[in-house]
Amino acid sequence: MALYGYQRWHDLLFLHWPMPIDVLRPFVPAPLSLDTYQGVAYVGLVPFWMTGVRPVWAPERTAFRFLETNVRTYVHLDGRDPGVFFFSLEAASRIAVMVARARFGLPYYWARMRMRRDGRQIEYRSRRLAGQRPRSFVQFEPGEYLGPAAPGSLEHFLIERYLLHVRRRGRLWRGQVHHPPYPVQRARVLALRDELIGAAGLPEPGMPPPLVHYAAGLDVEIFPLTPE
Repeated sequence: MALYGYQRWHDLLFLHWPMPIDVLRPFVPAPLSLDTYQGVAYVGLVPFWMTGVRPVWAPERTAFRFLETNVRTYVHLDGRDPGVFFFSLEAASRIAVMVARARFGLPYYWARMRMRRDGRQIEYRSRRLAGQRPRSFVQFEPGEYLGPAAPGSLEHFLIERYLLHVRRRGRLWRGQVHHPPYPVQRARVLALRDELIGAAGLPEPGMPPPLVHYAAGLDVEIFPLTPE
């Protein structure tokens, strides 16, 4: 498969909540099935920022950067190809939103976003610039270094995902990324107010995320969509 482009992802925060399968099922298109860990399905909220974003044919000096926050769950197709299904993706770049919607059919939204670092603490803020203008704010502190997630572990199930699935023009497609395993750390949430999960039509979690992880960053190769 021909390489499409390059990115580098930084300061990724992975917040996860369990969510009933029957609640998630109507939001995931057939023939995808929800992927579960020991029978439990999860919804994730993942803010981070990107640099070096460019197609493979563009010189590095033309690459650009922006913040992103996505709301997602985990799926597979006929018991294979475990991947990510996105409910929404906020991006602080109108160009990135236009390209991702037109070229990949992904549900990107243009948002005003900010990332701030204060010592060890990091915070992300986002407000969508359309519709009900949902917001998201999280302040956290990275903690103990865990290293790459072990295959079969819950951390591996939630974090090491290399495929995305999307319905585009009435057909199911998948996209692929390549990168080294995430350098996973524990993290502690200091403050959280989120409206993005609710804006996707899902019930807003009534509790802090029981699963919180952080990764400092890695280089990523992006591949084009292919039909399922």
